[in-house]
Amino acid sequence: MGKRVGGGGEDKEGVVMAGDFFWSYTDEPHASRRRQILSKYPQIKELFGPDHSAFFKISLVVLLQLGTGILLKDASWLKILLTAYFFGSFLNHNLFLAIHELSHNLAFSTPVFNRWLGILANLPIGVPMSVTFQKYHLEHHRFQGVDGMDMDVPSHTEARLVTNILTKTIWVFLQLFFYALRPLFLKPKPPGVWEFINFSIQIALDVAMVYFWGWKSLAYLILSTFVGGGMHPMAGHFISEHYVFNPEQETYSYYGPLNLVTWHVGYHNEHHDFPRIPGNKLHKVKEIAPEYYDDLACYKSWSQVIYMYVMDRTIGPFSRMKRKPSKTE
Repeated sequence: MGKRVGGGGEDKEGVVMAGDFFWSYTDEPHASRRRQILSKYPQIKELFGPDHSAFFKISLVVLLQLGTGILLKDASWLKILLTAYFFGSFLNHNLFLAIHELSHNLAFSTPVFNRWLGILANLPIGVPMSVTFQKYHLEHHRFQGVDGMDMDVPSHTEARLVTNILTKTIWVFLQLFFYALRPLFLKPKPPGVWEFINFSIQIALDVAMVYFWGWKSLAYLILSTFVGGGMHPMAGHFISEHYVFNPEQETYSYYGPLNLVTWHVGYHNEHHDFPRIPGNKLHKVKEIAPEYYDDLACYKSWSQVIYMYVMDRTIGPFSRMKRKPSKTE
């Protein structure tokens, strides 16, 4: 099952948090590993293609979350907050990762249908983001770790400010804001027609929720997004995927039960190796080619990853692999 990372936040005696990123002078590892695996196991190409059940799974979660928001229209704020953390957060994070899946066109063979489904999945999240996310996420795959290109990597400002247990705790609570706003400040892209469509439909839904059922219904949706992206077990994947706990490795997989409700995003090495394979089939990549994954460090718990990140004083936003852009980028 791979080498498990970490025992839980212990400091490395005499070592302090890095003052710069880990710099790599080689290409990202996934393209070369993809070629090697396909050369040895060409049958993996049979896993490429859409997940035909995605539309039904997404529609069910959207209806369930919107319905919950309507039911809570007269609830106390404490009940709304507790429901958002222990229930709605799982649904909205599931939809966020559905949007991740759709950014790779893994629900339909026709890209525009994936985009419309992404806008549908966006509705309970409360904030328009599905179209913009795709733009930046595909660059994360194409330019993994490339300075100025990969907006998944924290900014120098974040890294200089987040330097101890307290600031790392605050950063984890607010990491969804950093994740969403970082590209808008560091590499803004002009909005297009699809952003306008995404924005218009989302705002129409938000206004309708307030008009027909009141502010509490909309607040439940927004709270579900916020708490589900912060100090929450599912949000551990933001850290686990590429934060360097082992200097020899820049992408990490998680093989635990939360894959069942997160579109199997935990299979992250497998996903970067084969982004055209839907999440529900990524486990088959590891089964077919175990020798390429069994010796890689991996995780069993996203909650433990968050704990390790906060408590280990040698780990912080600088714990990411970066590489200089090539002249063709």
